[in-house]
Amino acid sequence: MSNNDIVQKLWNLCDVLRDDGINYSDYVTELVLLLFIKMVHEVHENTEAGTLERHPLPEGCRWTDLNGKSGINLLDDYKRILLSLSSGRNSSGHLVHTDPLISAIYTDAQTRLREPRHLEQMIKALDGIDWFSVQQDGLGDLYEGLLEKNANETKSGAGQYFTPRRLIDSMVRCLKPQAGETVQDPAAGTAGFLIAADRYIKDQTDDLFDLEARQQAFQKHEAFTGIELVPGTRRLALMNCLLHGMEGDNEGVVHLGNALGDAGKSLAKADVILANPPFGTAKGGEASITRDDLTFKTSNKQLAFLQHIYRNLKPGARAAVVLPDNVLFEAGVGTDVRRDLMDKCNLHTLLRLPTGIFYAQGVKTNVLFFTKGSAKDKYQDTGCTENVWVYDLRTNMPSFGKRTPFGEQHLKPFEAVYGDDPNGQSPRQEGEWSFNAEEIAVDAEASEENQNVDDDRLAKSRWRCFSRGWIRDTKGDSLDISWLKDKDSVDAADLPAPEVLAGEAMSELVQALGELDGLMRELGAEEEADGQRVLLQEMMGGSE
Repeated sequence: MSNNDIVQKLWNLCDVLRDDGINYSDYVTELVLLLFIKMVHEVHENTEAGTLERHPLPEGCRWTDLNGKSGINLLDDYKRILLSLSSGRNSSGHLVHTDPLISAIYTDAQTRLREPRHLEQMIKALDGIDWFSVQQDGLGDLYEGLLEKNANETKSGAGQYFTPRRLIDSMVRCLKPQAGETVQDPAAGTAGFLIAADRYIKDQTDDLFDLEARQQAFQKHEAFTGIELVPGTRRLALMNCLLHGMEGDNEGVVHLGNALGDAGKSLAKADVILANPPFGTAKGGEASITRDDLTFKTSNKQLAFLQHIYRNLKPGARAAVVLPDNVLFEAGVGTDVRRDLMDKCNLHTLLRLPTGIFYAQGVKTNVLFFTKGSAKDKYQDTGCTENVWVYDLRTNMPSFGKRTPFGEQHLKPFEAVYGDDPNGQSPRQEGEWSFNAEEIAVDAEASEENQNVDDDRLAKSRWRCFSRGWIRDTKGDSLDISWLKDKDSVDAADLPAPEVLAGEAMSELVQALGELDGLMRELGAEEEADGQRVLLQEMMGGSE
């Protein structure tokens, strides 16, 4: 049985949770509280899978204390176990020996299960899985598969914490983290970047066996640090790290906190930073971004995160960051931040990603690759960027999703032109025509703006180089650089008047709202529908 089959089997247990009245958004949290106890048990039952050196769960709180039981005693014992793991005390109030990391994982953990038979059903299902097959690929990989399934299936925003695995691996292969380096992610989510970096280093060091004992200890406890704001997401991240043999310090690999507050300010400077900061504007505006050491004040979380990242690199250190399009062209503070980035760092590479690879359909994103200092002097702090190489993996690409999955094959051409140097200093030459690039028309206006390109074939390349001077003088320090014309693009001159477009959009919205109102009432949610109607009337300035 493959990991994908087992992930689907685990996901099917959500039907059991639904039958017990548990909300869709709580499925994974409820499932992994039980699943983690089972996975730790499997690690210690199978010595070949022993990524954990000692059993982290105290006696009385292990899988063998659950399976084989039934009825109300089973449910009561499970509640007792969660309480003990969370508080370090048993139901009588006596202290139990609990690893600090386990206490962090199970902080405020409680089950919403009410029916003992549903818990028994889940336990029997977990016992029925072929765990030997799972361990050939690794329990951590199975857990990651479940997180990915959650990101793809739920509509509650879970996907914002999950960056596509293929993109993460590609970014890691480009930056090539090394043993002995510190790797950070200030917006860790479920720790995908940190785990991929750890996996890459283990592959280069024979699973760390090539390293001395002191170096191995550094990799397990000090090399990786993440920050995550949401407690429930951090719980998933800590479990993920522990199942991959990453223990971190007393708080675990991923610390709870706000990287745009004190938690980020206290981070030591890093050798490598990999991140996908959350999209959107900070709730509460600038007040929720409490850093007083950021030069440019903003309520835009991505601009604040970008400042944190390039400020938190050691001289000569490197970063790869996923950012939405607005960061590339936003005026005002956005221009100031981009200018400061290109001054203090060598922004050597920009990858324009296709749409549809993240949870929010239509969001356009990019990866910025940069190194602190210039290519010649890592301590240089002005004028560090000389050229920016841009790879367009967006124009005339399919809209990726379940039917058209985004895979490693789409990123390999980019990795080839990026080169072997993690600082982007491999010999580079313009020209890369994968994915039918030569058949794509060149945007006439962009072609005129672009630096001189005598070769028509080169103009249709997905891989181009732009000087810092050209970006400053022609683009006004905007990094929204494109030259290929999408076949689905619309000429603005042919569009109807703005008021006509706005009227059409509003008409469609009104119709859609009417259909949703009818659907909610058919589903028996009349009270919720009435509430939404009142809210809409208030927003429109009307009254009942």
